[in-house]
Amino acid sequence: MTPNPHAAAVPLVEIRRGPFLESLHHGHAVICDAGGEITEAWGDPEAVILPRSSIKMIQALPLLSSGAGDDLDSRRLALVCASHDGAAIHTDLARAWLESLGMGEDDLRCGPQWPDDRPAQAELIKADARPCQVHNNCSGKHCGFLMLNKHLGGGPEYVLPDHPVQRVVLAAYEEVTGETSPGYGIDGCSAPNFAASLQGVARAMAWFASAHQRSDSQSRAAARLVSAMHEHPELVAGETRACTELMRAMDGVAIKTGADGVYTAILPRQGLGIALKIADGATRASEAMMAQLLIRLGVLDSAHPAALRRVNHVIKSRRGIEAGVIQTVEGV
Repeated sequence: MTPNPHAAAVPLVEIRRGPFLESLHHGHAVICDAGGEITEAWGDPEAVILPRSSIKMIQALPLLSSGAGDDLDSRRLALVCASHDGAAIHTDLARAWLESLGMGEDDLRCGPQWPDDRPAQAELIKADARPCQVHNNCSGKHCGFLMLNKHLGGGPEYVLPDHPVQRVVLAAYEEVTGETSPGYGIDGCSAPNFAASLQGVARAMAWFASAHQRSDSQSRAAARLVSAMHEHPELVAGETRACTELMRAMDGVAIKTGADGVYTAILPRQGLGIALKIADGATRASEAMMAQLLIRLGVLDSAHPAALRRVNHVIKSRRGIEAGVIQTVEGV
């Protein structure tokens, strides 16, 4: 077993109901500048985490830097970074991508998943049909893996940790985090998810933030991905989702959620990167903390409805009576 990464976690997000502190979420957060140095931190910057889907833009780097994805448009680049809802705009794009590769749904290795999109759910239920791998929230990333794999000439089991696809993903990951990964866990989509310190992940996001200032192939790839994420926020997540709504509320900032309370942000104009992890894995807390940090850095209006749905959010009873609030702790 690895050491407990949350021994030094600090209170970040609280839920108050009337005069009572009802719940308290602990965690870590790091902001890094373009040089990879910490500008602000809460908790332990050296806490080692599995970043889950918050680093899909890193996993997509080899697709572009290798030349395999040179001709991809911005919509497919957004989808390759997505944890999508399985709505028609996502699945239609994934199916078209597979077809362009001369492949089909059975070439994917992400596994089937019920879509979160309500119309897509209803369509499957009415047809008495089961979801397929294209509905998986990671199907865009896996289309990218398949395209890269075709370029590399690897075998069909591209999610194996020692497969050429995952080896180049790991190399890119270690390059931009500035760390040697201590290991990996298997993500929900069956691909390896490589560990890093929270500072390493924030350093990588800051590297993405400054990528537009550099001309090497890896940086050009990063700049294309960041631009695509912000250009197509509806493809990165889906309607009502935090990633989509918050990116629409900001100018040029890209953000990405990950399972179990992870969140990252790329701020190109400020040259900053953010990474955070909520120790108990609560999404409500990771969204609240990310929104507050974006407000703190001046890129998100605290009065914007998308912000108020995540932080300083008023909790109401079923009858609409104000009952409490979700907010970050004092000092954040």
